[in-house]
Amino acid sequence: MPDIKQLDISKFLPHRAPFLMVNQVVSISDTHVDTSFTVTPDCIFVDNGVFNEVGLVENAAQTCSSIVGKSYFEDDDLEGEGTKLIGFISAIKKVTINKCPNVGDTILTKAQLVSRFDSDMYSICTLSCSISTSNQELLSCELNLFIQEVKQ
Repeated sequence: MPDIKQLDISKFLPHRAPFLMVNQVVSISDTHVDTSFTVTPDCIFVDNGVFNEVGLVENAAQTCSSIVGKSYFEDDDLEGEGTKLIGFISAIKKVTINKCPNVGDTILTKAQLVSRFDSDMYSICTLSCSISTSNQELLSCELNLFIQEVKQ
């Protein structure tokens, strides 16, 4: 089993700075993932020193997509060489935002796979997600994602 701390999430998500809202994968399996993200002053989703609601939802979506995206790669592929993926939020079923974090805060995002449908061309999944900092829940939501392999 490879060391998860060596995983560069940017090699597995299509997002790049300044739109990458995940710094590190803390743990991952076929049904759950935990990630962390430190809010910086130059983040595009920071308004008046606060990481806004859109940023929280984007962080949740990027975290959630890594569960399904993981299945497109070999377990020992830490370089993301196996394939390239694209993904979209197809629905936000529920979202509750209690508070937005400040610049300098590190948020912990936890996602759990609820359901998944795979075809030969794409995956559609429902995931539940929560974001917290300092043991205070900031967001809870349920998202539907559409993920597709980019044929090269």
